Amino acid sequence: MLKKEQVVEKITERICEIFGKEKSDVSEATSFVEDLGAKSGNITQITTFLEDEFEVEIPFMEFRRKKTVGDAAEFVLSLVDE
Repeated sequence: MLKKEQVVEKITERICEIFGKEKSDVSEATSFVEDLGAKSGNITQITTFLEDEFEVEIPFMEFRRKKTVGDAAEFVLSLVDE
Protein backbone atom coordinates (compact mmCIF):
# COMPACT_ATOMS: atom_id res chain seq x y z
CA MET A 1 0.00 0.00 0.00
CA LEU A 2 1.22 3.45 -0.92
CA LYS A 3 2.19 5.82 1.87
CA LYS A 4 1.94 9.59 1.97
CA GLU A 5 5.71 9.84 2.43
CA GLN A 6 6.23 8.03 -0.88
CA VAL A 7 3.96 10.47 -2.69
CA VAL A 8 5.66 13.45 -1.02
CA GLU A 9 9.02 12.00 -2.12
CA LYS A 10 7.90 11.81 -5.77
CA ILE A 11 6.41 15.32 -5.72
CA THR A 12 9.63 16.61 -4.14
CA GLU A 13 11.72 14.82 -6.77
CA ARG A 14 9.77 16.51 -9.56
CA ILE A 15 9.86 19.94 -7.87
CA CYS A 16 13.65 19.68 -7.60
CA GLU A 17 13.90 18.92 -11.33
CA ILE A 18 11.52 21.68 -12.41
CA PHE A 19 12.56 24.47 -10.04
CA GLY A 20 16.20 23.57 -9.43
CA LYS A 21 15.68 23.14 -5.69
CA GLU A 22 17.50 20.88 -3.28
CA LYS A 23 15.50 18.16 -1.51
CA SER A 24 16.22 19.90 1.78
CA ASP A 25 14.44 23.03 0.45
CA VAL A 26 11.14 21.19 0.00
CA SER A 27 8.80 19.93 2.72
CA GLU A 28 5.13 19.02 3.09
CA ALA A 29 4.53 22.67 4.02
CA THR A 30 6.09 24.00 0.80
CA SER A 31 3.53 26.07 -1.10
CA PHE A 32 3.38 25.62 -4.86
CA VAL A 33 2.58 29.26 -5.57
CA GLU A 34 4.03 31.22 -2.67
CA ASP A 35 7.27 29.26 -2.17
CA LEU A 36 7.91 28.00 -5.70
CA GLY A 37 6.09 30.52 -7.91
CA ALA A 38 4.49 27.61 -9.79
CA LYS A 39 2.49 28.38 -12.91
CA SER A 40 -0.08 26.18 -14.67
CA GLY A 41 2.60 24.66 -16.88
CA ASN A 42 4.63 23.63 -13.84
CA ILE A 43 1.58 22.04 -12.22
CA THR A 44 0.94 20.15 -15.46
CA GLN A 45 4.52 18.83 -15.39
CA ILE A 46 4.01 17.62 -11.82
CA THR A 47 0.61 15.99 -12.45
CA THR A 48 1.79 14.25 -15.63
CA PHE A 49 4.81 12.86 -13.77
CA LEU A 50 2.63 11.64 -10.90
CA GLU A 51 0.12 10.05 -13.27
CA ASP A 52 2.94 8.06 -14.84
CA GLU A 53 4.48 7.13 -11.49
CA PHE A 54 1.30 5.98 -9.80
CA GLU A 55 -0.76 4.94 -12.84
CA VAL A 56 -3.69 7.13 -11.84
CA GLU A 57 -5.54 9.97 -13.53
CA ILE A 58 -5.19 13.24 -11.65
CA PRO A 59 -7.84 15.91 -12.30
CA PHE A 60 -5.72 19.00 -13.03
CA MET A 61 -8.15 21.60 -11.69
CA GLU A 62 -8.55 19.77 -8.38
CA PHE A 63 -4.80 19.21 -8.00
CA ARG A 64 -4.18 22.86 -8.78
CA ARG A 65 -6.31 23.89 -5.79
CA LYS A 66 -3.95 22.10 -3.42
CA LYS A 67 -1.78 24.73 -1.80
CA THR A 68 1.07 22.65 -0.37
CA VAL A 69 3.07 19.55 -1.18
CA GLY A 70 1.39 17.77 1.75
CA ASP A 71 -2.10 18.66 0.52
CA ALA A 72 -1.23 17.46 -2.98
CA ALA A 73 0.22 14.19 -1.63
CA GLU A 74 -2.95 13.46 0.35
CA PHE A 75 -5.05 14.17 -2.76
CA VAL A 76 -2.96 11.85 -4.95
CA LEU A 77 -3.08 9.17 -2.24
CA SER A 78 -6.87 9.39 -2.14
CA LEU A 79 -6.99 8.80 -5.91
CA VAL A 80 -4.62 5.83 -5.77
CA ASP A 81 -6.53 4.20 -2.89
CA GLU A 82 -9.91 4.41 -4.66
